[in-house]
Amino acid sequence: MNSHPDHAGDTDRVPFARPEISAEAQRAAATVLASGWVTTGPEVAEFEREFAAEVGAAHAVAVSSCTAAIEIALRTLHLPRGARVLTSTLTFCGAVHAIVHAGLRPVLVDIDPRTMMPDPQTVAEAVRRSGPADAMVVLHFAGHPAPVEDLARGAGLPLTRVVEDAAHALGTSVGTRPVGAISAAACFSFYATKNLAIGEGGMITTDDGALAVRARSASLHGMSQDAWTRYQPGGGWRYSVDGPGLKANMTDVQAAIGRAQLPHLDSWQRRRAELADRYRAALAPIPGITSPEAPAEGRHAWHLYVVRVTPDFGVHRDEVVRRLGERGIGCSVHFIPTHHHRYFQDSLGPEIRGAFPVADAVFDQVLSLPLYPGLRDDQVDRVCAEIADLRARHLPPLHGATAGGPVR
Repeated sequence: MNSHPDHAGDTDRVPFARPEISAEAQRAAATVLASGWVTTGPEVAEFEREFAAEVGAAHAVAVSSCTAAIEIALRTLHLPRGARVLTSTLTFCGAVHAIVHAGLRPVLVDIDPRTMMPDPQTVAEAVRRSGPADAMVVLHFAGHPAPVEDLARGAGLPLTRVVEDAAHALGTSVGTRPVGAISAAACFSFYATKNLAIGEGGMITTDDGALAVRARSASLHGMSQDAWTRYQPGGGWRYSVDGPGLKANMTDVQAAIGRAQLPHLDSWQRRRAELADRYRAALAPIPGITSPEAPAEGRHAWHLYVVRVTPDFGVHRDEVVRRLGERGIGCSVHFIPTHHHRYFQDSLGPEIRGAFPVADAVFDQVLSLPLYPGLRDDQVDRVCAEIADLRARHLPPLHGATAGGPVR
Protein backbone atom coordinates (compact mmCIF):
# COMPACT_ATOMS: atom_id res chain seq x y z
CA MET A 1 0.00 0.00 0.00
CA ASN A 2 1.29 3.46 -0.88
CA SER A 3 1.68 5.22 2.47
CA HIS A 4 1.24 8.70 0.98
CA PRO A 5 -1.43 8.53 -1.75
CA ASP A 6 -2.75 11.80 -3.11
CA HIS A 7 -6.28 10.49 -2.70
CA ALA A 8 -6.67 7.46 -0.49
CA GLY A 9 -8.91 4.68 -1.75
CA ASP A 10 -11.77 3.32 0.29
CA THR A 11 -9.67 0.42 1.60
CA ASP A 12 -7.09 2.89 2.92
CA ARG A 13 -9.54 5.12 4.73
CA VAL A 14 -9.62 5.49 8.48
CA PRO A 15 -12.89 7.24 9.36
CA PHE A 16 -12.93 9.55 12.35
CA ALA A 17 -15.82 7.66 13.95
CA ARG A 18 -17.78 4.50 13.33
CA PRO A 19 -20.68 3.35 15.51
CA GLU A 20 -20.65 -0.12 17.01
CA ILE A 21 -24.11 -1.62 16.50
CA SER A 22 -24.24 -5.20 17.73
CA ALA A 23 -26.14 -8.00 16.03
CA GLU A 24 -28.26 -8.25 19.16
CA ALA A 25 -29.23 -4.59 18.82
CA GLN A 26 -30.29 -5.07 15.22
CA ARG A 27 -32.50 -8.01 16.20
CA ALA A 28 -33.93 -6.10 19.16
CA ALA A 29 -34.96 -3.18 16.96
CA ALA A 30 -36.70 -5.53 14.54
CA THR A 31 -38.56 -7.21 17.40
CA VAL A 32 -39.90 -3.88 18.67
CA LEU A 33 -40.91 -2.80 15.15
CA ALA A 34 -42.96 -5.99 14.87
CA SER A 35 -44.52 -5.62 18.33
CA GLY A 36 -47.13 -2.99 17.51
CA TRP A 37 -45.74 -0.53 20.10
CA VAL A 38 -42.77 1.58 19.04
CA THR A 39 -42.90 4.76 21.14
CA THR A 40 -42.22 5.13 24.88
CA GLY A 41 -43.20 1.91 26.61
CA PRO A 42 -41.84 -1.17 28.41
CA GLU A 43 -38.46 -1.20 26.63
CA VAL A 44 -37.79 2.35 27.81
CA ALA A 45 -38.68 1.42 31.39
CA GLU A 46 -36.31 -1.57 31.31
CA PHE A 47 -33.52 0.43 29.71
CA GLU A 48 -33.86 3.07 32.43
CA ARG A 49 -33.61 0.41 35.13
CA GLU A 50 -30.59 -1.30 33.57
CA PHE A 51 -28.78 1.94 32.81
CA ALA A 52 -29.28 3.27 36.35
CA ALA A 53 -27.71 0.07 37.68
CA GLU A 54 -24.79 0.43 35.24
CA VAL A 55 -23.83 3.89 36.56
CA GLY A 56 -24.80 3.33 40.20
CA ALA A 57 -27.74 5.74 40.30
CA ALA A 58 -31.08 5.22 41.97
CA HIS A 59 -33.10 6.63 39.04
CA ALA A 60 -32.78 7.11 35.29
CA VAL A 61 -35.03 8.99 32.88
CA ALA A 62 -34.61 8.28 29.16
CA VAL A 63 -34.96 11.29 26.86
CA SER A 64 -34.40 12.26 23.25
CA SER A 65 -30.86 13.68 23.52
CA CYS A 66 -28.21 14.81 25.97
CA THR A 67 -29.08 18.40 25.06
CA ALA A 68 -32.67 17.79 26.15
CA ALA A 69 -31.38 16.04 29.26
CA ILE A 70 -29.35 19.09 30.33
CA GLU A 71 -32.25 21.46 29.72
CA ILE A 72 -34.69 19.25 31.62
CA ALA A 73 -32.26 18.69 34.50
CA LEU A 74 -31.78 22.44 34.84
CA ARG A 75 -35.55 23.00 34.75
CA THR A 76 -35.98 20.57 37.65
CA LEU A 77 -33.81 22.82 39.84
CA HIS A 78 -36.53 25.51 39.76
CA LEU A 79 -34.07 28.37 39.30
CA PRO A 80 -35.42 31.89 38.74
CA ARG A 81 -35.51 33.06 35.15
CA GLY A 82 -32.18 34.54 34.11
CA ALA A 83 -30.24 32.73 36.86
CA ARG A 84 -26.50 32.46 36.18
CA VAL A 85 -25.24 29.01 35.16
CA LEU A 86 -21.51 28.39 34.90
CA THR A 87 -20.19 26.19 32.10
CA SER A 88 -16.99 25.66 30.15
CA THR A 89 -16.51 27.78 27.06
CA LEU A 90 -14.83 24.75 25.42
CA THR A 91 -17.98 22.74 24.98
CA PHE A 92 -20.52 21.85 22.31
CA CYS A 93 -22.90 24.67 21.45
CA GLY A 94 -25.92 22.47 22.21
CA ALA A 95 -24.96 22.27 25.88
CA VAL A 96 -25.00 26.07 26.12
CA HIS A 97 -28.24 26.30 24.14
CA ALA A 98 -29.76 24.00 26.78
CA ILE A 99 -29.02 26.62 29.43
CA VAL A 100 -30.58 29.33 27.26
CA HIS A 101 -33.67 27.25 26.47
CA ALA A 102 -34.19 26.61 30.18
CA GLY A 103 -34.56 30.39 30.59
CA LEU A 104 -31.17 30.82 32.26
CA ARG A 105 -28.02 32.82 31.51
CA PRO A 106 -24.77 31.02 30.62
CA VAL A 107 -21.62 32.23 32.37
CA LEU A 108 -18.60 30.95 30.46
CA VAL A 109 -15.50 29.64 32.22
CA ASP A 110 -11.92 29.34 30.95
CA ILE A 111 -10.06 26.04 31.14
CA ASP A 112 -6.97 24.28 32.44
CA PRO A 113 -4.70 23.59 29.41
CA ARG A 114 -3.85 20.08 30.65
CA THR A 115 -7.39 18.73 31.05
CA MET A 116 -9.12 21.21 28.72
CA MET A 117 -11.79 21.64 31.40
CA PRO A 118 -12.45 24.35 33.99
CA ASP A 119 -10.67 23.96 37.30
CA PRO A 120 -11.61 25.46 40.69
CA GLN A 121 -9.47 28.55 39.99
CA THR A 122 -11.06 29.38 36.61
CA VAL A 123 -14.50 28.74 38.10
CA ALA A 124 -13.80 31.12 40.98
CA GLU A 125 -12.50 33.72 38.52
CA ALA A 126 -15.73 33.46 36.48
CA VAL A 127 -17.74 34.05 39.65
CA ARG A 128 -15.64 37.12 40.51
CA ARG A 129 -16.14 38.45 36.98
CA SER A 130 -19.87 37.81 36.63
CA GLY A 131 -21.27 37.63 40.15
CA PRO A 132 -22.52 34.75 42.31
CA ALA A 133 -23.55 31.65 40.37
CA ASP A 134 -26.90 29.95 40.81
CA ALA A 135 -25.95 26.62 39.21
CA MET A 136 -23.25 24.96 37.14
CA VAL A 137 -23.01 22.47 34.25
CA VAL A 138 -19.81 20.41 34.56
CA LEU A 139 -18.44 18.79 31.40
CA HIS A 140 -16.31 15.65 31.59
CA PHE A 141 -14.33 16.59 28.47
CA ALA A 142 -13.46 13.66 26.18
CA GLY A 143 -14.24 11.29 29.07
CA HIS A 144 -11.66 12.73 31.49
CA PRO A 145 -13.13 12.84 35.01
CA ALA A 146 -13.91 16.38 36.14
CA PRO A 147 -13.44 17.07 39.88
CA VAL A 148 -17.13 17.76 40.43
CA GLU A 149 -16.98 18.43 44.16
CA ASP A 150 -13.92 20.69 43.89
CA LEU A 151 -15.57 22.67 41.09
CA ALA A 152 -18.72 23.08 43.15
CA ARG A 153 -16.65 24.47 46.04
CA GLY A 154 -14.84 26.84 43.67
CA ALA A 155 -18.21 28.11 42.51
CA GLY A 156 -19.62 28.39 46.02
CA LEU A 157 -22.42 25.96 45.12
CA PRO A 158 -23.89 22.85 46.75
CA LEU A 159 -23.86 19.69 44.63
CA THR A 160 -27.66 19.97 44.43
CA ARG A 161 -27.09 22.93 42.08
CA VAL A 162 -24.69 21.05 39.80
CA VAL A 163 -25.65 19.16 36.63
CA GLU A 164 -23.06 17.02 34.84
CA ASP A 165 -22.75 17.00 31.06
CA ALA A 166 -21.74 13.35 30.82
CA ALA A 167 -22.13 13.09 27.03
CA HIS A 168 -18.50 11.89 26.91
CA ALA A 169 -18.49 10.20 30.29
CA LEU A 170 -20.24 6.83 30.18
CA GLY A 171 -17.53 4.72 31.81
CA THR A 172 -15.86 7.65 33.57
CA SER A 173 -15.22 7.48 37.32
CA VAL A 174 -14.36 10.43 39.56
CA GLY A 175 -12.13 8.77 42.13
CA THR A 176 -13.99 5.57 42.94
CA ARG A 177 -17.43 6.92 41.98
CA PRO A 178 -18.89 6.28 38.52
CA VAL A 179 -20.33 9.36 36.87
CA GLY A 180 -24.08 9.05 37.35
CA ALA A 181 -25.04 10.15 40.85
CA ILE A 182 -22.36 12.54 42.08
CA SER A 183 -24.32 15.75 41.53
CA ALA A 184 -28.01 16.62 41.27
CA ALA A 185 -28.17 14.92 37.85
CA ALA A 186 -25.87 13.48 35.19
CA CYS A 187 -26.83 13.74 31.52
CA PHE A 188 -25.64 11.11 29.01
CA SER A 189 -25.70 10.87 25.22
CA PHE A 190 -26.36 7.93 22.90
CA TYR A 191 -25.52 9.82 19.71
CA ALA A 192 -24.00 7.78 16.88
CA THR A 193 -20.39 8.52 17.88
CA LYS A 194 -20.79 7.95 21.61
CA ASN A 195 -19.43 5.07 23.70
CA LEU A 196 -22.90 3.47 23.77
CA ALA A 197 -24.28 4.29 20.34
CA ILE A 198 -27.99 4.15 19.58
CA GLY A 199 -28.09 6.88 16.93
CA GLU A 200 -29.87 9.45 19.04
CA GLY A 201 -31.05 9.60 22.63
CA GLY A 202 -30.07 10.66 26.11
CA MET A 203 -30.46 9.76 29.77
CA ILE A 204 -30.75 11.67 33.05
CA THR A 205 -29.54 9.82 36.13
CA THR A 206 -29.93 10.92 39.73
CA ASP A 207 -30.29 9.70 43.30
CA ASP A 208 -33.06 12.26 43.87
CA GLY A 209 -36.43 10.58 43.41
CA ALA A 210 -38.37 13.85 43.31
CA LEU A 211 -36.03 15.24 40.64
CA ALA A 212 -36.56 12.09 38.56
CA VAL A 213 -40.33 12.51 38.76
CA ARG A 214 -40.09 16.13 37.65
CA ALA A 215 -37.71 15.22 34.83
CA ARG A 216 -39.97 12.45 33.53
CA SER A 217 -42.95 14.78 33.47
CA ALA A 218 -40.94 17.57 31.81
CA SER A 219 -39.86 15.20 29.03
CA LEU A 220 -43.55 14.63 28.15
CA HIS A 221 -44.96 18.16 27.94
CA GLY A 222 -45.28 18.32 31.74
CA MET A 223 -47.93 15.58 31.66
CA SER A 224 -48.60 13.32 34.62
CA GLN A 225 -48.94 10.09 32.59
CA ASP A 226 -47.27 8.76 29.43
CA ALA A 227 -49.12 7.13 26.55
CA TRP A 228 -48.17 3.57 27.56
CA THR A 229 -49.83 4.06 30.95
CA ARG A 230 -52.91 5.75 29.49
CA TYR A 231 -53.53 3.33 26.62
CA GLN A 232 -53.18 0.04 28.48
CA PRO A 233 -56.42 -1.86 29.23
CA GLY A 234 -57.83 -0.26 32.34
CA GLY A 235 -55.57 2.77 32.02
CA GLY A 236 -57.17 6.13 32.63
CA TRP A 237 -57.20 8.66 29.83
CA ARG A 238 -57.07 11.65 32.12
CA TYR A 239 -53.81 13.44 32.87
CA SER A 240 -52.77 16.73 34.37
CA VAL A 241 -50.14 19.26 33.35
CA ASP A 242 -48.55 20.66 36.47
CA GLY A 243 -45.52 22.41 35.00
CA PRO A 244 -43.73 23.36 31.79
CA GLY A 245 -42.37 20.63 29.59
CA LEU A 246 -41.19 19.69 26.14
CA LYS A 247 -41.40 16.79 23.72
CA ALA A 248 -38.25 14.86 24.62
CA ASN A 249 -39.16 11.23 25.24
CA MET A 250 -37.22 8.18 24.06
CA THR A 251 -38.87 5.50 21.93
CA ASP A 252 -38.96 1.76 22.56
CA VAL A 253 -37.02 1.23 19.33
CA GLN A 254 -34.13 3.31 20.69
CA ALA A 255 -34.37 1.71 24.12
CA ALA A 256 -34.29 -1.81 22.70
CA ILE A 257 -31.10 -0.96 20.82
CA GLY A 258 -29.61 0.57 23.97
CA ARG A 259 -30.47 -2.46 26.10
CA ALA A 260 -28.84 -4.81 23.59
CA GLN A 261 -25.76 -2.60 23.37
CA LEU A 262 -25.26 -2.29 27.13
CA PRO A 263 -23.76 -5.78 27.75
CA HIS A 264 -21.00 -4.93 25.25
CA LEU A 265 -20.02 -1.69 26.98
CA ASP A 266 -17.28 -3.11 29.24
CA SER A 267 -15.43 -4.80 26.36
CA TRP A 268 -15.79 -1.67 24.20
CA GLN A 269 -14.39 0.44 27.04
CA ARG A 270 -11.41 -1.86 27.47
CA ARG A 271 -10.68 -1.58 23.77
CA ARG A 272 -10.85 2.22 23.90
CA ALA A 273 -8.32 2.23 26.74
CA GLU A 274 -6.00 -0.09 24.77
CA LEU A 275 -6.17 2.21 21.76
CA ALA A 276 -5.47 5.26 23.90
CA ASP A 277 -2.36 3.54 25.30
CA ARG A 278 -1.22 2.66 21.77
CA TYR A 279 -1.66 6.25 20.59
CA ARG A 280 0.23 7.59 23.60
CA ALA A 281 3.22 5.30 23.05
CA ALA A 282 3.40 5.94 19.30
CA LEU A 283 2.97 9.73 19.52
CA ALA A 284 5.34 10.28 22.46
CA PRO A 285 8.52 10.61 20.33
CA ILE A 286 7.00 13.15 17.93
CA PRO A 287 7.98 16.77 18.75
CA GLY A 288 5.04 19.14 18.97
CA ILE A 289 2.35 16.52 19.65
CA THR A 290 0.99 16.58 23.20
CA SER A 291 -1.17 13.59 24.13
CA PRO A 292 -3.99 13.81 26.69
CA GLU A 293 -3.07 12.97 30.26
CA ALA A 294 -4.52 9.93 31.94
CA PRO A 295 -6.17 10.95 35.22
CA ALA A 296 -4.16 10.59 38.40
CA GLU A 297 -7.31 9.26 40.06
CA GLY A 298 -10.49 7.78 38.67
CA ARG A 299 -11.12 6.38 35.22
CA HIS A 300 -11.11 7.99 31.78
CA ALA A 301 -13.83 6.83 29.38
CA TRP A 302 -11.71 7.68 26.29
CA HIS A 303 -14.64 8.91 24.28
CA LEU A 304 -12.19 11.10 22.36
CA TYR A 305 -8.43 11.11 21.90
CA VAL A 306 -7.60 14.82 21.73
CA VAL A 307 -3.98 15.80 21.09
CA ARG A 308 -2.49 19.28 20.86
CA VAL A 309 -0.44 20.30 17.83
CA THR A 310 1.94 22.86 19.31
CA PRO A 311 4.26 25.25 17.41
CA ASP A 312 7.13 22.78 17.85
CA PHE A 313 5.41 20.50 15.36
CA GLY A 314 6.19 22.98 12.60
CA VAL A 315 2.84 22.53 10.79
CA HIS A 316 -0.37 24.21 11.93
CA ARG A 317 -3.25 22.07 13.19
CA ASP A 318 -5.49 23.05 10.27
CA GLU A 319 -2.82 21.93 7.83
CA VAL A 320 -2.47 18.63 9.68
CA VAL A 321 -6.22 18.07 9.31
CA ARG A 322 -5.98 18.86 5.60
CA ARG A 323 -3.01 16.60 4.97
CA LEU A 324 -4.40 13.67 6.96
CA GLY A 325 -7.68 14.05 5.08
CA GLU A 326 -5.80 13.75 1.78
CA ARG A 327 -4.45 10.45 3.08
CA GLY A 328 -7.93 9.17 3.96
CA ILE A 329 -7.69 9.75 7.71
CA GLY A 330 -10.65 11.47 9.34
CA CYS A 331 -10.07 13.92 12.19
CA SER A 332 -12.14 16.51 14.02
CA VAL A 333 -11.79 19.43 16.42
CA HIS A 334 -13.50 19.51 19.83
CA PHE A 335 -14.72 22.18 20.25
CA ILE A 336 -15.07 25.63 18.73
CA PRO A 337 -15.24 27.67 21.97
CA THR A 338 -18.65 29.06 22.75
CA HIS A 339 -17.40 32.64 22.83
CA HIS A 340 -16.26 32.36 19.20
CA HIS A 341 -19.83 31.91 17.95
CA ARG A 342 -21.66 35.03 16.76
CA TYR A 343 -24.91 34.17 18.53
CA PHE A 344 -23.26 33.93 21.94
CA GLN A 345 -21.11 36.99 21.32
CA ASP A 346 -24.30 38.95 20.64
CA SER A 347 -26.37 37.46 23.48
CA LEU A 348 -23.73 37.37 26.23
CA GLY A 349 -22.19 40.76 25.48
CA PRO A 350 -18.81 42.14 24.39
CA GLU A 351 -17.21 41.38 27.75
CA ILE A 352 -16.70 37.73 26.69
CA ARG A 353 -14.21 38.75 23.98
CA GLY A 354 -10.66 38.17 25.14
CA ALA A 355 -11.83 36.76 28.47
CA PHE A 356 -10.70 33.18 27.83
CA PRO A 357 -7.04 33.20 26.77
CA VAL A 358 -6.36 29.55 27.57
CA ALA A 359 -9.36 28.30 25.60
CA ASP A 360 -8.30 30.51 22.67
CA ALA A 361 -4.78 29.07 22.69
CA VAL A 362 -5.97 25.48 23.11
CA PHE A 363 -8.59 25.77 20.36
CA ASP A 364 -5.87 26.73 17.88
CA GLN A 365 -4.09 23.43 18.62
CA VAL A 366 -6.58 20.68 19.51
CA LEU A 367 -7.02 17.74 17.16
CA SER A 368 -9.26 14.71 17.76
CA LEU A 369 -7.91 11.50 16.25
CA PRO A 370 -9.97 8.42 15.29
CA LEU A 371 -10.99 6.37 18.34
CA TYR A 372 -13.64 3.64 18.45
CA PRO A 373 -13.69 -0.05 19.42
CA GLY A 374 -13.57 -1.26 15.81
CA LEU A 375 -10.37 0.68 15.09
CA ARG A 376 -7.54 -1.75 14.37
CA ASP A 377 -4.04 -1.56 15.82
CA ASP A 378 -2.54 -1.17 12.35
CA GLN A 379 -4.86 1.76 11.67
CA VAL A 380 -3.67 3.53 14.82
CA ASP A 381 -0.11 2.85 13.74
CA ARG A 382 -0.85 4.31 10.33
CA VAL A 383 -2.39 7.49 11.77
CA CYS A 384 0.66 7.99 13.98
CA ALA A 385 3.08 7.23 11.13
CA GLU A 386 1.39 9.82 8.91
CA ILE A 387 1.64 12.42 11.69
CA ALA A 388 5.32 11.59 12.19
CA ASP A 389 5.93 11.92 8.45
CA LEU A 390 4.27 15.35 8.37
CA ARG A 391 6.54 16.48 11.18
CA ALA A 392 9.64 15.11 9.49
CA ARG A 393 8.89 16.72 6.15
CA HIS A 394 7.71 20.12 7.55
CA LEU A 395 5.26 20.46 4.68
CA PRO A 396 4.63 24.12 3.76
CA PRO A 397 1.04 25.44 3.87
CA LEU A 398 -0.99 24.97 0.73
CA HIS A 399 -1.43 28.09 -1.42
CA GLY A 400 -4.14 30.29 0.06
CA ALA A 401 -4.38 28.35 3.34
CA THR A 402 -4.90 30.40 6.45
CA ALA A 403 -3.53 29.85 9.89
CA GLY A 404 -6.98 29.16 11.27
CA GLY A 405 -6.37 31.11 14.46
CA PRO A 406 -9.03 32.02 16.99
CA VAL A 407 -11.86 34.38 16.12
CA ARG A 408 -11.35 37.84 17.56
